[in-house]
Amino acid sequence: MATLVRAFTKLGYVALRMNFRGVGQSEGHHDNGIGETNDMLAVADYARNEFGNLPIVLAGFSFGAYVQSRVAQRIEHQRLVLIAPAVDRFEVGAVPDNTLVIHGDEDDVVPLSATLKWARAQKLPVVVLPGAGHFFHGYLIELQAVVLASFGAPENPA
Repeated sequence: MATLVRAFTKLGYVALRMNFRGVGQSEGHHDNGIGETNDMLAVADYARNEFGNLPIVLAGFSFGAYVQSRVAQRIEHQRLVLIAPAVDRFEVGAVPDNTLVIHGDEDDVVPLSATLKWARAQKLPVVVLPGAGHFFHGYLIELQAVVLASFGAPENPA
């Protein structure tokens, strides 16, 4: 999601974004998170080799949030950001206490109730954007502001 790339760039991170298998011009086929996790681990290795030992923040949207939650179990990272995590479609495990979870209350793909149930079991807070749907159309500035504020940046995402 380009909004996350812009947010993390503003925060001073090197931001890498990739298409999952079979999306856009990428090769391969959807692998229910298994191959996609391996692909993200390869991206993390690339980042370490290319940019040195910088802190890693993992961020993902929907299915990507599921994949990043799996990656977080396998590499050292500073923080995890999950946007509209597909907790009702995939078995998203427990995540670190400092994970930022953001969800729209008008999400018609992943119901807010599913994310709240998943988060409640971990006593994990969820930031809810009233009126936002699954793709956050019309709410991308607010989404970016939440991410920036969560990392201690001023809330001016423009």
